Amino acid sequence: MDLIRRNTDYALRLVVALATQYNTGKVLSSRTLSQQNNVPYPLACKLLQKYQQAGIIKSTMGPKGGFGLVRRPLEITFLELIEIIQGPIRANRCLLGTFVCPMQERCPLHPKLADLQEEIERHLRNTTLAEMIVPQNNISDI
Repeated sequence: MDLIRRNTDYALRLVVALATQYNTGKVLSSRTLSQQNNVPYPLACKLLQKYQQAGIIKSTMGPKGGFGLVRRPLEITFLELIEIIQGPIRANRCLLGTFVCPMQERCPLHPKLADLQEEIERHLRNTTLAEMIVPQNNISDI
């Protein structure tokens, strides 16, 4: 089982490419994003649409149109980007809020899996899009 699915990997590549253009104000077309990031064009369009609906990116129509970030890369976490595409990441089904395991109260694995889940979420919540495009010491610039 992959924690980050293939479509999510593609989507992250697309939004990182947009983040590299954030300070320039330049927009990138879905065709350009697709080609530069080796993402099938129809899938790139669907993924970009999900980010647009979530308010992460905006589109500009016209011959010089394309996509750009709405918020600063420093304000966008990987957890947010991942959950928009694939929903919540869970290390195990017993950690889903809707699943009730009959062993939950006495399961020796549950505490360790819950710790792992918290660590994964903490790491993704503390990793921003800005970290993918600039060295750590210049992050406040974007």
